[in-house]
Amino acid sequence: MVLVCFVIFVSERDPLLVYGINPVAEALRAGRVRRLRISARSDRRIDEVIALAAKQGIAVERAEAQALDRAARGGVHQGVVAEIEDTRDYSVAELVEVAGTPGASHPPLIIVLDGIEDPHNVGAILRTCDAAGATGVIRQTRHSAALDGVVGKASAGALAHARIATVVNIARAIEELKDANVWTIGLAGDAADAYTDVDWTLPSAIVLGAEGAGLRRLVRDRCDRLVGIPMLGQVESLNVSVAAGVVLYEAVRQRIRPSSVKG
Repeated sequence: MVLVCFVIFVSERDPLLVYGINPVAEALRAGRVRRLRISARSDRRIDEVIALAAKQGIAVERAEAQALDRAARGGVHQGVVAEIEDTRDYSVAELVEVAGTPGASHPPLIIVLDGIEDPHNVGAILRTCDAAGATGVIRQTRHSAALDGVVGKASAGALAHARIATVVNIARAIEELKDANVWTIGLAGDAADAYTDVDWTLPSAIVLGAEGAGLRRLVRDRCDRLVGIPMLGQVESLNVSVAAGVVLYEAVRQRIRPSSVKG
């Protein structure tokens, strides 16, 4: 009898890093920094990061610029790199429940990302979600930008505060939102209705597709409604992060002034 022995090596995942003064400062404010490395340079903004770290009880490690360059993989780190705790992964149900907790001022307003892989777009969307007070973001495990330092930098630190649900199947997540009485509104260039025709004071989810490809067919079919943004010039569409901002702030406008909603 021949015995075959298999040896399995399990390697730890690389730590989650964010870099740049604003992303690291926001991660500190959110209490998520585990390790902080700063270059030898000193100025007012660096001193502010050091002061935030002191309040959190985080020791500052001085590092050579070359070491920070390697850690940030060439990203613009401004002399600051932090290792942070993994982003908490919410479920779709938990995102909906957040808006129903005491103190929540509005019904759910959720962004669903269908195949958006550009980290700069994802970061910009997270930044706008934070500014607009959105409940959270739903993304897919595959065909999605990694939640890394590039996204953190593009989000100006909003990644540290974002509520994010990562799901296997976006179409199924949309069904789950509908079962929770959240209206799912997909953004599509060929839609007959405009985004301003929607009553955004209701529990809502804005479904965004990748630039060029748009919403995938099954995702598009599962949405309760499709709307578009009027394009009056020569180009056919907006950058997806810009489109997200346009629609989010229409929702904000309606929720701040409900009487302005079209009847």
